[in-house]
Amino acid sequence: MESNKTKEDFYLEQLVQAQNYLSHVSVDCVIFSFVEKKLKVLLIKYNDSNLWTLPGGFVGATEDLRDAAARVLFERTRLENIFLDQFHTFGRNNRVKKSDHEAILNNKNLKIPEDHWIFQRFISVAYCSLLDYSKLKFYEEDDFSKWFDIDDLPKFAFDHQRIFDYALVHLGKNIDTNIVANNLLPKKFTIKELQMLYETVLGVEFRRNNFQRKILSLNILKREKNPDADFPDKMPYYYSFIKGIESIDF
Repeated sequence: MESNKTKEDFYLEQLVQAQNYLSHVSVDCVIFSFVEKKLKVLLIKYNDSNLWTLPGGFVGATEDLRDAAARVLFERTRLENIFLDQFHTFGRNNRVKKSDHEAILNNKNLKIPEDHWIFQRFISVAYCSLLDYSKLKFYEEDDFSKWFDIDDLPKFAFDHQRIFDYALVHLGKNIDTNIVANNLLPKKFTIKELQMLYETVLGVEFRRNNFQRKILSLNILKREKNPDADFPDKMPYYYSFIKGIESIDF
């Protein structure tokens, strides 16, 4: 008889049956990207439910935290070789309700003992990353993973709304780094694209002339050749970040 189980079903079965995970420790990943001129976040949906979560999972008994975060992210999204920045640890004693896990497991017809470690208290170490969406040619959305506009999010399961909120604050505080900006923009970009990125992440608007004057005065940008040599005066200038620039005091 052909099985109707999805990859998510097999993942959950293997998870609850495994004995090689650390009790009470998990990792969650908040993956941002600048998509169609909007800041978005990648969320995962449990099959046959309305529960949306951040990509997350448990830590192997002999696994480093960062390695666990990278593994979990790949297992849930197939994204790999991603720089992950650890930004906070979440440890409220009521951060995850037992009923949340029960709803997911019951929906999969998975019956496990009441004292199983998955129902116990967990401390989660959270990581975030900023991706250049144009480089994610290997990633495709489906019914169970989707990029959401940060201003139009579904209801989160567990305490993932709080984790997302902290990640967004962390992103705003670190927008002044070259790594942050460079990961969200193509290699060559216009001042307008850079300004839009800042405004989207910080949630504020800048006057165009003031922003351009300020950003150019920092000497962190290199002007590139106009891509359209036939109409050089009608095209905006393109810029790239100067190599070796580690931070932007904006």
